[in-house]
Amino acid sequence: MDQQMHMPDGQSRETGQKTRITVLGATGSIGLSVADIIERNPDQFDVVALVANQNADVLADLAVRLRADCAVLADDGNLPDLKARLSGQPVDVAAGSSAVLEAVDRDTDIVVGAIVGAAGLVPTLAAVKPGRRIALANKECLVCAGDLFMAAIRDQGAELLPVDSEHNAIFQVFETNQADQVEKVILTASGGPFRELPLEQMATVTPAQALKHPNWDMGARISIDSATLMNKGFEVIEAFHLFPVRRDQLDVLVHPQSAVHGLVQYKDGSLLAQLGHPDMRTPIAHCLSYPKRMPVPVERLDLAALGTLTFATPDTQRFPAFKLAMQALETGGGAPAVLNAADEVAVAAFLEGRIGYPGIPDVIGAVLERFDRDGRLKGSMDIDGVLALDADARKFASDWISSR
Repeated sequence: MDQQMHMPDGQSRETGQKTRITVLGATGSIGLSVADIIERNPDQFDVVALVANQNADVLADLAVRLRADCAVLADDGNLPDLKARLSGQPVDVAAGSSAVLEAVDRDTDIVVGAIVGAAGLVPTLAAVKPGRRIALANKECLVCAGDLFMAAIRDQGAELLPVDSEHNAIFQVFETNQADQVEKVILTASGGPFRELPLEQMATVTPAQALKHPNWDMGARISIDSATLMNKGFEVIEAFHLFPVRRDQLDVLVHPQSAVHGLVQYKDGSLLAQLGHPDMRTPIAHCLSYPKRMPVPVERLDLAALGTLTFATPDTQRFPAFKLAMQALETGGGAPAVLNAADEVAVAAFLEGRIGYPGIPDVIGAVLERFDRDGRLKGSMDIDGVLALDADARKFASDWISSR
């Protein structure tokens, strides 16, 4: 497996010592789940730094509760509020992009990369240092800059564990010493809230309806991406970088019960699956305690009560965004970065009521077509090239929406 991903070797860290942890994206849904685990296990963790975008109130509350050494906002406009909230507390307070990078540079054992969007690229990449474990929840690191990020993991000798429930599930059943025996890696998708909605009603879907995911409690963008199945497309791209498999070995099944999170098919016909109640604290705890396991107070999966597990092939007519993601993976180069940028702009426009639900894949398709026509999807890039492509794709997507 080392040909693509440097995974932990299964050796425990020194016993009797607390694990130092830094959380990027501390006030988001993943960050709050991390905080819950830390708070329940105060003897196991020392919080080195908490980093958030602009939510000073929640960040200050977390810093006090978790006894963090440092609390940083990326948006320096809310620094006065953060300082006021933490006045008299033994917490270093700072804001701005340079402060984020300084927080990332502090001595730590584990960095949870959970900053949402392309904003997480630079700080998460900067967090990759020798001997560190990166618990990765930021999709853009692998979707937009997978080759760069995985090269950094290998070159620095860092460890990488995936926080996303599907990739974490696959890691748990992927026999790393028998990677050449794997036939297929299968990710599951709930199908979101519109899995059975008549196609003619898709045009009238509202943001409120799209945000009501049937199984998971997630942020706004990822909830919409789950409804369009774009999120699963991103996860297939991530899996391509995380595991030593070819593109044609990656598959997706729609599984409404969200009980099976990932499967690995082997050459002998064995199909190994990881199951669990849909709660992000389970994969997070796995990343923080690996190779051991820690108690997590999540609901236990009751298969008898569940009764039925169903699976189906994704319908690309119902989920055109998923088809675009698969095409971007096949194209490679800058296509996934453009895909992600266009999707983020399109989802924001939908949530703001500027485009309809079917307009999301329309925007993405238009941006990919234009950048392909301009010859900007091929070739490798450094981080500056990725960020420039991301910015240009966002601008074109915004202009395309405004023009219509």
